[in-house]
Amino acid sequence: MLASIFLFSPGPTEIIVVLVIVLLLFGGKKIPELMKGLGKGIKEFKDASKEEEGDKQIQEKKD
Repeated sequence: MLASIFLFSPGPTEIIVVLVIVLLLFGGKKIPELMKGLGKGIKEFKDASKEEEGDKQIQEKKD
């Protein structure tokens, strides 16, 4: 039974319910700001990952 909880895949109804709850909690004006912040965070993470890969390649060339 516990394994079935972890394999839960939300359907369209559950996604809509979650979105409505988020809208009620944060309000319509705050959501674009939250998404903008989330986008910036993802972009910074990708940039840092690319930088780390570049550092590894430079290190491999030296060895």
